Amino acid sequence: MAITSLDKNRRNQTKHHTWRWVVAGFVLAVLSSGIFVGGYQFGRGTWSLNFKISTVSQNKNLPNNLDYSSVNQVYQQLKKKYDGKISVDQLVLGLKKGLVEAAGDPYTTYMDATTAKDFNEQLNGSFSGIGAELGKEGNNIVVISPLSGFPADKAGLKPKDVVIEIDGQDASGLSVDEAVHRIRGEKGTTVKLVVIRNSQERLEFSIIRDTITIPSVEHKIINNNIGYIKISRFADDTQDLTDKAANEFANKNLKGIIVDLRNNPGGYLNAAVDISGKWLRQGQVILQEKRSGKVIQTYRADNNGQFVGMPTVILLNEGSASASEIMAGALKDNKAATIIGVKSFGKGSVQEFSNFDNGDSLKVTIARWYTPAGKNIDKQGISPTTKIELTDADIKASKDPQIDAAIAVINR
Repeated sequence: MAITSLDKNRRNQTKHHTWRWVVAGFVLAVLSSGIFVGGYQFGRGTWSLNFKISTVSQNKNLPNNLDYSSVNQVYQQLKKKYDGKISVDQLVLGLKKGLVEAAGDPYTTYMDATTAKDFNEQLNGSFSGIGAELGKEGNNIVVISPLSGFPADKAGLKPKDVVIEIDGQDASGLSVDEAVHRIRGEKGTTVKLVVIRNSQERLEFSIIRDTITIPSVEHKIINNNIGYIKISRFADDTQDLTDKAANEFANKNLKGIIVDLRNNPGGYLNAAVDISGKWLRQGQVILQEKRSGKVIQTYRADNNGQFVGMPTVILLNEGSASASEIMAGALKDNKAATIIGVKSFGKGSVQEFSNFDNGDSLKVTIARWYTPAGKNIDKQGISPTTKIELTDADIKASKDPQIDAAIAVINR
């Protein structure tokens, strides 16, 4: 019966919606904090994503329909022998998740309706959690970046911390969405995390959940007429907020601009393209997408950006991923910005999000993206022009040598 239900669902789910985005991990996990990416709309970007995607060449030899007879044999034995209760819905969902996980790609995941709903609520910019971006490295759940000023950050979580326990339960082998569900909860409640730092230090944290509501962009003028733009994620509001910053900077006779992408885990592809174009001339390449090694789309600046020629420094760290790496790579390769900080996270793939009629969603890797110089940065990251670290001692002393170095470059 479960197999029949699965086949019926597959046949009926011909009507669905798809969008593309680039972000590190399912989740923006932050979910648990939640935040970023995914969603039911692409914002107001000018890039059309409605072209058809054919089957990847490596998969053309797969059959049009799978033979589920062996799966049904397993189902019959499970139904007959399992000492416990299982619902048809559980079985069907397990089949779908297992099918997707068989791809072996940490960014290709199947979400049930509840998980997908949580995911989209996070995109709206207000959710209850701890404010820590999560990702997956091997079998481990890792902190990509704690959001500044929120519970995870205040408690002392740091990028690259490996989460080994959540409320006393082993976290190894969990998917990002499973970890997110365990970490999320009502405002005012506490979640206990155990992490391994620097492969050796075991730390325990009790973090009180709170409502996380933040705009994706902040801006101000610092140090005698230098524009500062902090982009925390590439979300639905990023383009409008960056436009607002650009308009306010327009008549200030700025010496230069610092774009802070530290701990930015990514987000909408079109937002990264649109914002990168503000520093580029019409026609300059921002990125290319490839499938099976072949270019399927090249993204270029639509026109001459208002910041062309403006001395610009981009700040990166190990928490800068995906869409933020697109922007950093585009400006670095086009010699439109200097990069200061440390090597970025390294996520060079593009996902498409399909929402099905039953509320479930599929996030699947559909391409790899390459910088204008033709580099895919997956698991490699983007190296800074000038490496400057931000140490624990700096943070405790309220110092930021990375921003100091950026100011020095602009003031040359």
